[in-house]
Amino acid sequence: MAGGGLELKLLGTWSSPFALRVKLALGFKGLSYEDVEEDLRNKSKLLLSSNPMHEKVPVLIHNGKPICESQIIVQYIDEAFVGTGPSLLPADPYERAIARFWAAYVDDKLLASWLQSFRGKTEEEKAEGLKQTLAAVDHMEAAFKEISKQGKPFFGGDNAGYLDVALGALVAWVHAGEKLYGFSLFDATRSPLLNAWVDRFGALDAAKAVLPDADRLVDYAKMRQAEAAAAAASNN
Repeated sequence: MAGGGLELKLLGTWSSPFALRVKLALGFKGLSYEDVEEDLRNKSKLLLSSNPMHEKVPVLIHNGKPICESQIIVQYIDEAFVGTGPSLLPADPYERAIARFWAAYVDDKLLASWLQSFRGKTEEEKAEGLKQTLAAVDHMEAAFKEISKQGKPFFGGDNAGYLDVALGALVAWVHAGEKLYGFSLFDATRSPLLNAWVDRFGALDAAKAVLPDADRLVDYAKMRQAEAAAAAASNN
């Protein structure tokens, strides 16, 4: 892989879709990097000094300089390594803006409501989260329909691009969610285009190299749920 002489270090956790987003971008660009697994219960001095504002992963350190927030990091990778591997963002300014819009939509609407659908404190909150999730999926399906009309397999066209990376980081969690809750985020009936896209994206070499096993995510999620339940019980 490329990147010789350029120090790239990624601070992340194996289960974080945001860290996976960066790993995907680095993989598509063919860049070598040091993968540093963080313990978020005992954060390293390097993480705390690299991201003192949020103290969160992921952080990409490029030649000693930290870059934070997954979508910003992916854009940085694409801009800092022009000519190395394929471009992730479109060359056309309008298309680039549209890709950024939908990538933000993934985090602000789709992911936020999906999390609420199974983390809500009440059944009403969970129901509202599910309602908003389905609406967000409908909008994403319509967005991809415009791409597929041109016979393109990815949001980025013939190859995976910026929006594919933003959404693709959720693919392993989509499969884990099906096993955990019996709910398919991208249903073959309700959103057939996205359902097919999930399989297509997951089959890419760069995706297979970094996306975690769904069963491992299920075990991790169950462990976190048990810890949260125990903590809640001890506070009562």
